Formats: sequence, structure tokens, C-alpha cells
Amino acid sequence: MFKISVETCFRASHQLTLPDGLKEATHSHNWLVTANVSSNKLNAMGVVMDFHRLKATVDTIVAKFDNISINRTDYFQRNNPSAENVAKYIYNNLEPKLPKGLKLQSIKIEEEPGCAAEFTK
Repeated sequence: MFKISVETCFRASHQLTLPDGLKEATHSHNWLVTANVSSNKLNAMGVVMDFHRLKATVDTIVAKFDNISINRTDYFQRNNPSAENVAKYIYNNLEPKLPKGLKLQSIKIEEEPGCAAEFTK
């Protein structure tokens, strides 16, 4: 099994709804996104896929979050904007864009150093 990873980042704020229905204070993060993709074989060029193509695809997905409050997007008006849900959102939007035969292993989100969430299927 071959695996590649790309990282990108965006700056955005969010406000979580707590279990009692109260909302925490709105705050910002420099979100670090890591996408891990694998394949059992290499393509004709001898790679899983082009790093630049993968990064550009992830960048396109996260661009809608850059410098805004994530809470304002449709998805996060229905889903609490936790790091876990941000990872799931990116995963679900990246997976169908990958070339056939590749597996999206995971999306990892770091809100800040030492605080990360990961989504896999």
C-alpha cells in the first residue's frame, strides 16, 4: 500500500453549541488540514497521484471557509462546527473528486498545535 499526504491551512472562526444549548464565544483558529490518500498500486508516472493536484483539490474545498465564520455556511448551520465535523465535511467533499482506484484514508484537522480531530470511513 502506498500513501501520500498533503497539508493546507485556512483561518476561520467558529462558535460551538454546547450540550445545554448555550453557545461558546466565537473564536478563530489557523486550521491545519491533512489529507491522506492511498493506493495499492502506482499510476503510469510512478506515483499515487500528483501532490499539487491533490493539494489544489483540498484548497478548493476549504477556500469557502477562509477568513469567515464557519457557522455562516449552510452545512454548519445544520451541524455543530467542531473540528470533527469540519474533518467529515472535507472528507465527504474530497472523496468523490479523487481519481478512480484511490482511497481517501483520512482527513485530519488541527485547530491548534496538540489539538486535532481525524475522520475516516
